[in-house]
Amino acid sequence: MKRKIDYETKRSINMNSQRSAILFLLAGLIVAVPACGPGKKAADPAAAALESAGATVVTVVSAARRTISEKLTYTGVLEAWRKINITPETGGKLARIHVEEGQRVAQDQLLAELDSEAIGLQLKQAEAGLAVADANFQNAARNKDRMDRLAAEKAVSDQQYEQVKLGYDAAKAQLEQAQAGVNLARHARDTGIMKAPWSGIVASKNAQVGDVLNPMMGGGYGAPTGVLTLMDDSRIKVLVEVSPGDIGRLQKGRPALLRVVNGEIKDHPGTISVLNPTADPMSKKFRVEVLVDNADRTIRPGTFGSILFEVQSHQNALSVPQKSILNDKFVFIVENGKAVRREVALGLRNTTMVEVLSGLREGDVVILEGNYGLIEGSAVEIKK
Repeated sequence: MKRKIDYETKRSINMNSQRSAILFLLAGLIVAVPACGPGKKAADPAAAALESAGATVVTVVSAARRTISEKLTYTGVLEAWRKINITPETGGKLARIHVEEGQRVAQDQLLAELDSEAIGLQLKQAEAGLAVADANFQNAARNKDRMDRLAAEKAVSDQQYEQVKLGYDAAKAQLEQAQAGVNLARHARDTGIMKAPWSGIVASKNAQVGDVLNPMMGGGYGAPTGVLTLMDDSRIKVLVEVSPGDIGRLQKGRPALLRVVNGEIKDHPGTISVLNPTADPMSKKFRVEVLVDNADRTIRPGTFGSILFEVQSHQNALSVPQKSILNDKFVFIVENGKAVRREVALGLRNTTMVEVLSGLREGDVVILEGNYGLIEGSAVEIKK
C-alpha cells in the first residue's frame, strides 16, 4: 500500500513539472513575437546606451578673439642684485660690531671697527716723524735761499752751492716720506672703521668680536669672508639656465615676468639684463639674468620663482582655454543639446589659452569641463 502511494505522488510531481515548462515556453513565444514581428527593427545598442544614460553635465566657454602671446617658462634662483662682504683692507683685532644680522642700514652707516689703539700709536709716531722732517726741510730751504743769493753774486764756489742744494733735496725727500707714513697710518685707521657703501640689509655676520682678521686669508671654499655680508634687495636678480633651442628667441632689454608663490601668486615685471652667449660647458645651457624692481621688499632673496619670457604675440586671434582641447586635435561643441566633435588646427599657446587656426567659428560654444569620455551625439546639459 505504501509503495502505491509513493508511486502516485512521484507521478503527480512529474506531471506538474512538465506543465510548468510548457507554460514558460509559451510565455516566451508570446513576448518574442511582437518584438520581432513585421515593421519592427532591432534596437541600436549605442543609441539605447545614450538614451538610458541621461545628459552629461558640462561647463562651456565661447570661442572668442583676443590677443594671445607665446611664453617660455623657466625656474630661477632669486638673489639680491648687489652683495658685498665687508672686509677691512688691513689686518687687526675686531673690536666692535654695531649692527645685527637682518638689520637694515643706510649708506655710510657705521657697521664695525677694528681695535684702533695700535693704529693710533702708529699714527702718532708717524705724525711726530713728519714734524721732524718738516723742521729739517724748513731749515734746508732757508739755507738754500741764502745760497741762491750768494751764488747770484758769485760769492760762493760751485762746490759749496752743490752741497747746500744736496742737503735741501734730501730734506725734501725725507718730508715726503714722513708725509706718506702719516697718510698710511691714517688710511689704516680709516679702513679699520667699516661703513656701509650703500643702503641695504645685513645678510650675515661672519666674525665675532675679538677675532683677529687677516684680509689676505679667505674663509675657506664656499664660506663667506670678512666681518659682515651686506646685500641690496631693492632690486632682485633672477638667474635662469636657458636651453639652446630657446636662447635665440630672447633679447637683452626685452621684458620678462617674475611669478612667485608666497601664500598667493604674484607677478612682478622685469627686464632681461644679461644674456650670456656662451653655454655652460657642463650643462650646455645659457645663463640669463632678469632684473626685477623690489622697492617694497616683498620678494625674498634666496628663494625660487618662475620667469615668463614673451617671445611672440598674435592680435585678434580666435582662442579657447587649453583644457578644452583633447589630444591636441579636437574639441566638443554644443549644438541642440548634443556634443559635436570638431577637428581643430592649433597655433600659439600660453599658460592657459591656445590659438585655433581652423575648425571653430567665433561664438561656438566649446565644452570646457565634462568633455572627457564624451562621444559624438552625447546628450549634454550646460551647468549654469
